[in-house]
Amino acid sequence: MKIVPKVLVTKIGLDGHDRGSRVVAAHLRDAGMEVIYTPPWQAIDAVVKLAIEEDVDVIGISSLATDHRIVPKLMRALRDADVTGVAVIVGGIVPDADEAMLLDAGVARVFHPGASLDDIADYIRSIVPAMREARSVTWETWHE
Repeated sequence: MKIVPKVLVTKIGLDGHDRGSRVVAAHLRDAGMEVIYTPPWQAIDAVVKLAIEEDVDVIGISSLATDHRIVPKLMRALRDADVTGVAVIVGGIVPDADEAMLLDAGVARVFHPGASLDDIADYIRSIVPAMREARSVTWETWHE
């Protein structure tokens, strides 16, 4: 069975530069993925709610300003909502020191300017089976 990744592409905070996120979203869609795209300026709780409602495999956060610095709050909000099996990736202008902070917070991968769109799509395809497996393991199935 062919797995079709489900990806939420969004921007949190006040960064309104969305051209890059629109390009990535279109490429992922053209690569056969199901893409949920939001306009900029999303609140963290709205992103968590949408990720749960849409049962996404990946949340892609685009940052061209400094809004990637609030991604750790998103990671905490996902944990607080018991969201498992959803990878968070960040793309955009992220200084090296901030990349380490994001990875420490639980972000799966950071893509910098110039990253290949195909590399992003390939990475997503490579992690989706593990994301789906993680979501399928519930307390009830683990104790069977």
